[in-house]
Amino acid sequence: MKRSNIIMLIAALLPLGLFFFPLWKITLEAPQYPIPLGMYIHINDFSDVHPHDIKNINLMNHYVGMKYIPEAIPEFKIFPIGIIVTSILGLIIALKGNYKWFLSWFVLMIILSSAGLYDFYLWEYDYGHDLDPKAIMKFTNPDGSVMGFQPPLFGSKDILNFRAHSYPRLGAFFLGLGIAASFIAYLIGKKNNKRITS
Repeated sequence: MKRSNIIMLIAALLPLGLFFFPLWKITLEAPQYPIPLGMYIHINDFSDVHPHDIKNINLMNHYVGMKYIPEAIPEFKIFPIGIIVTSILGLIIALKGNYKWFLSWFVLMIILSSAGLYDFYLWEYDYGHDLDPKAIMKFTNPDGSVMGFQPPLFGSKDILNFRAHSYPRLGAFFLGLGIAASFIAYLIGKKNNKRITS
């Protein structure tokens, strides 16, 4: 098997790391919590960083009218299927295709990953802005509009007396490495093809 095909084979397998490691992590720091609250976002679930973190986040957010963090959302059923299908497709391309197909898989994964990030942003926006009007506590911006509590998509952000952090975790790096490796496989395959045809 050509070196480019071997790299493509590895590229197709790397995204499967999402089934073993978290995709993202959101942490909330505040003076009243000596140990920050946090949650991991997996490809098919949420989980606590420390025991009862999500329960405590839900209790705290309830006062400002935010929805409870669901145990499951529709995307949790779609994302795992998407990763399995694209990995199988990548394996078939690695075994049967040429370097041009490697680029096609790379572009497909870029598009799907971008769509996933955008969906994550929309979920965060709805989570932070669609507040219960009957909430116990209400906060407004200087212009009088209702204050939103959307955590950052990437990076850190102050929300009242909280400092929210949102960063990718190991699962996201496995996905990123897989995508990058497919592009490397394409470049190597293209170079080898030029050498053969010249």
